[in-house]
Amino acid sequence: MERRHHVFSVDLLERYATKGRGAITCMTTGNDVIVLGTNKGWVIRHDFGVGDSYDIDLSVGRPGEQSIHKVFVDPGGSHCIATVIGSSGAETYYTHAKWTKPRILSKLKGFVVNAVAWNRQHITEASTREIILGTDNGQLYEMAVDVKDKMEKYIKLLFELKELPEAFTGLQMETASVHNGTRFYVMAVTPTRLYSFTGIGSLDQRRAVHFAWLSGAGIYYGDLKFGAQHSSPNGDENFVENKALLDYSKFSEGVEGVKPSSLAISEFHFLLLIGNKVKVVNRISEQIVEELYFDQTSDAVSRGIIGLCSDASAGLFYAYDQNSIFQVSVNDEGRDMWKVYLDLKEYAAALASCRDALQRDQAEAAFVAKEFLRAASFYAKINYVLSFEEISLKFISIGEQDALRTFLLRKLDNLSKDEKCQITMISTWATELYLDKINRLLLEDDGALNSNNTEYQSLIKEFCAFLSDCKDVLDEATTMKLLESYGRGDELVFFASLKEQYKIVLHHYIQQGEAKKALQVLQKPNVATELQYKFAPDLIMLDAYETVESWMTTKSLNPRKLIPAMMRYSSEPHAKNETHEVIKYLEYCVHRLQNEDPGVHNLLLSLYAKKEDESALLRFLECKFGKGQPGGPEFFYDPKYALRLCLKEKRMRACVHIYSMMSMHEEAVALALQVDSELAMAEADKVEDDEDLRKKLWLMIAKHVIEQEKGTKRENIRKAIAFLKETDGLLKIEDILPFFPDFALIDDFKEAICSSLEDYNEQIEKLKQEMNDATRGADNIRNDISALAQRYTVIDRDEECGVCRRKILNVCGDYRMTTGYMALGPMAPFYVFPCGHAFHAQCLIAHVTRCTNQAQAEYILDLQKQLTLLGAEPKNVSNGGLSEEPLASVTSMHKIRSQLDDAVASDCPFCGDLMIREISLPFILPEEAEESESWEIKPHNHPSQRSLSLAV
Repeated sequence: MERRHHVFSVDLLERYATKGRGAITCMTTGNDVIVLGTNKGWVIRHDFGVGDSYDIDLSVGRPGEQSIHKVFVDPGGSHCIATVIGSSGAETYYTHAKWTKPRILSKLKGFVVNAVAWNRQHITEASTREIILGTDNGQLYEMAVDVKDKMEKYIKLLFELKELPEAFTGLQMETASVHNGTRFYVMAVTPTRLYSFTGIGSLDQRRAVHFAWLSGAGIYYGDLKFGAQHSSPNGDENFVENKALLDYSKFSEGVEGVKPSSLAISEFHFLLLIGNKVKVVNRISEQIVEELYFDQTSDAVSRGIIGLCSDASAGLFYAYDQNSIFQVSVNDEGRDMWKVYLDLKEYAAALASCRDALQRDQAEAAFVAKEFLRAASFYAKINYVLSFEEISLKFISIGEQDALRTFLLRKLDNLSKDEKCQITMISTWATELYLDKINRLLLEDDGALNSNNTEYQSLIKEFCAFLSDCKDVLDEATTMKLLESYGRGDELVFFASLKEQYKIVLHHYIQQGEAKKALQVLQKPNVATELQYKFAPDLIMLDAYETVESWMTTKSLNPRKLIPAMMRYSSEPHAKNETHEVIKYLEYCVHRLQNEDPGVHNLLLSLYAKKEDESALLRFLECKFGKGQPGGPEFFYDPKYALRLCLKEKRMRACVHIYSMMSMHEEAVALALQVDSELAMAEADKVEDDEDLRKKLWLMIAKHVIEQEKGTKRENIRKAIAFLKETDGLLKIEDILPFFPDFALIDDFKEAICSSLEDYNEQIEKLKQEMNDATRGADNIRNDISALAQRYTVIDRDEECGVCRRKILNVCGDYRMTTGYMALGPMAPFYVFPCGHAFHAQCLIAHVTRCTNQAQAEYILDLQKQLTLLGAEPKNVSNGGLSEEPLASVTSMHKIRSQLDDAVASDCPFCGDLMIREISLPFILPEEAEESESWEIKPHNHPSQRSLSLAV
């Protein structure tokens, strides 16, 4: 056969399809899904439709090596059955596309499943319905699985080969409608036999029309015709027709025919796997038309191509070796079949298969007979005889718009995806023809729009289906302009939804007042959130309840951006008993969503303030919204704005609460007095830390209470006295007396004044007692000081000075000390501390000065200098002799000496703070740097000496 290009082509689909899970042992396909089995017990599913894959390990929990014997998947790609064989026997598993864990078919334990027939006419994603399993020991089982139960509903034995037990290697099940119901047809093959079974059932859908079997002698093939009334001699229906046997020698290179290792059947061809290539044999001419070769890896060549399988749902064929998957594509395999039939002199079949000349003749005949729709269908199939323009003009010239539309639609079906410009232009033309037809129907029948006009309604449905099919090829702007110019609002909305132009859709629904439909559009997952904010003002005015309900079910909304819409709604008058939808939504945001936006809180507060009932406003003000957060604020609204708003709306109790919250207690009490004295008292009691402020607030309340009383004077006084008791003693009678008029008689206050005087007497007595206690304490302190002045200690005659280590009691050469101290007898002045340490006065002063800080040392030296100067002043001469020093000089010397004693002898330098502070001083002081350097050991190198390096 001459060909312009190859009908069949091979492409590598997946090089390492098992992802390291072992070598491929078996493969099956269905609905663009490929399921592999490996020699390590893994089942690997590739779903190319959604671009997903996952693995299932069936060897888990089974000892020894495991291998997948067979895998089967239904035509829809949802249900899968796999048999694994290992040292412990065979197990069969079922799994679903949405499961991650398979279920074992326990009743099939030990049986090796070789073939599965799916009830593809009635199978669904949720249920397998009836399926048939063929085993290697010649048994057929029926089974069904419901996904929701996650287990098989039943497994029962249908048939068993007893005379000639052989393994079933292939199964196929079909159904057909007959007069008394639906008949099941089952074909089963073994290595040497082909069996057929029939039975009455209740299923009917698309069926296979051809079959082929790799028998021992050749390819046994034929046609399947179900539901025909052809019976065999024993009364069974015979559904196999046109049977033939194709000998293997016809397509074998050698003399002896070689049986193919695998077979797949297309509409007009057999695909035979022989060795490492696929021979394509035309089923009608029985001639080899193509040979397909595979690009295998070096490690897979030795094992070769393992098998072929077909995906009837997707119309694809696959081949596989131990690690790769190859796809065999088919491109218009029936286009040259007319030549095949012509060579075989089957002219009727050749004419039926002709694509151009014959179809032209048929089209012309239909056109002459004025069967324009039929003619349009024929013209659409012509590729080379007449041009597109010629055919279009034929229908335009006679005004057959419907036929022209049909021709364009059929032409679209025959165009390839690469012809994008032609597809777009023809689709746009067809759109205008649809719109023209719709308008013509409306002109012919004015009530067609609102009536159940069958033709009009069916045309609208057809047009919408056309828009849906062509949404990706139609130019968006042009199509929308066409729909708008023809006034087709519903179809414009439909097409805009297809193109995800939701802004146009929402405008339309809002103009029509259909808020619910607009909200349904906004709930779609691919609608931009910004459209929610854009159309919120219009939607809430159309249907506030539905709009707010939609807002509350949409998680991604920012309530702040909805404030303009809510304010527009709130500006409109509302009935007293009407549910305020904005308040409902804001309460949801604040309490349920824990919203912290000040704008949201302020808006809710303003709406509460406008309500006549102040209770909701007070409850809102008392809520501590941020109390759940560490260090968070108690509220998120602006208190100053809230105060201004409540004052404007005359919500006085709310104003009192806000003043109190802002610690403006005087203003809170003053405002509360205008509302209720009890409220003012409660506000005054909130001040606990500041007693003066609390008293001031109570005085404000007392003044107000007294001034507001309008009864008799004596009754007013009685009420004032009762008010004093409520202050828990904070106010006295004298505090409130200035609030009474000057002419009030004191007799009216006698009882209260007496009570107050008694309180003062008690306080005076208490103060006297405290003064007496203080006086006694002072006397005790003076006595202790006097006792200290008489204190003494005993010193051993061998006691040494803690600094100079000389004896304390040695005779001093100079009885008059230069520091201002006078020698007592022949000894130098000294200090003795309670701890037992003793120091010469001069030694102690020198030690403390050296060890203390610079400021303290200068202070001690200054005191020494002053004592020295005072001790060096000349004595006054009286009667030719020395007189005693003036009293002022002696007093000054004692004062300075006392200051010096405090500076150097406040505590023992060896036991007190001075010694503790010395811990932080370095051993070598900065002024001793020269002495520390003198201790450094430095090498002295002489010229006569040499340094030798010794190798270690």
